[in-house]
Amino acid sequence: MSVDLKGRHFVSMADFNREEIEQTLKVAETLKLERAMRKPHPLLAGRTLAMIFEKSSTRTRVSFETGMLQLGGNGLFLSSRDLQLGRGEPVSDSAQVLSRYVDGIMARTYKHETVTELSKYSRVPVINGLSDYEHPCQILADLLTLYEKRGKLEGLKISYFGDGNNVAHSLMLGAVLVGAHYAGAHPAGYMPEGKVVEQARELGKKTGAKVDITSDPHEAARKSDMIYTDVWTSMGQEGQEAERIKALGPYQVNARLMAEAPPHCVVMHCLPAHRGEEITADVIDGPQSVVFDEAENRLHAQKALLALTIR
Repeated sequence: MSVDLKGRHFVSMADFNREEIEQTLKVAETLKLERAMRKPHPLLAGRTLAMIFEKSSTRTRVSFETGMLQLGGNGLFLSSRDLQLGRGEPVSDSAQVLSRYVDGIMARTYKHETVTELSKYSRVPVINGLSDYEHPCQILADLLTLYEKRGKLEGLKISYFGDGNNVAHSLMLGAVLVGAHYAGAHPAGYMPEGKVVEQARELGKKTGAKVDITSDPHEAARKSDMIYTDVWTSMGQEGQEAERIKALGPYQVNARLMAEAPPHCVVMHCLPAHRGEEITADVIDGPQSVVFDEAENRLHAQKALLALTIR
């Protein structure tokens, strides 16, 4: 290994530098190949990962739990009903207690501050399985998928359409860290956080990557190597659904938008998808979609992350 990630937290995409991300993707490739060959890799035998879920998820739970099992360890599912996290007990106390029982903590939470506080007080690695600010594990899987399809990441153009949310934040940071250009297309009121844009542009100065934020979806799609979208209404935003559909409608990923991009451009979505809203069925189920390869790669990318960070 050219880098040592043992004991490291992964709360933000920017917690890892380019070399560390590339190392994680290389390990993911190896573990994926070994799994295909039915070659066991019990790298975390006897280790336990606490999996905290304030928000439910098919992919996050199954990929982390299966990943720990394939690595020879154990994934311990903890729902909000199982914990006093931030209610009857301060997050800092929960972090100190849990980290004396387990070897790693994965948290899928509403507030980003919950994950950052867990990492501040935990003596074992804390992994952000999703927060309202970032979704870094998803982006590791996305970068792995894009690398598999194109054979490189540097110099490619990654384009995101719709709500400038947690996925957009992590995708923007991840893209520039590996030297890929990022284009985000959003309507007014749904732009990504300005401080994330500035952070990404600063990181891009080191890798030669550019960040363009526009309100024109067709401009963002041109010359793109990867088109990405996410649901317009996330958990906890149901009361805004009609307003969001109206505002984000022009940013739907459909055949007309795809015609602006080169034929080799791939389509990604972190799932679950609402066909007919942020993406049309003909696109997500079409020949340029790599959505289910991307979903599978959550398993392999996260296994690499766990194997590299847990002591």
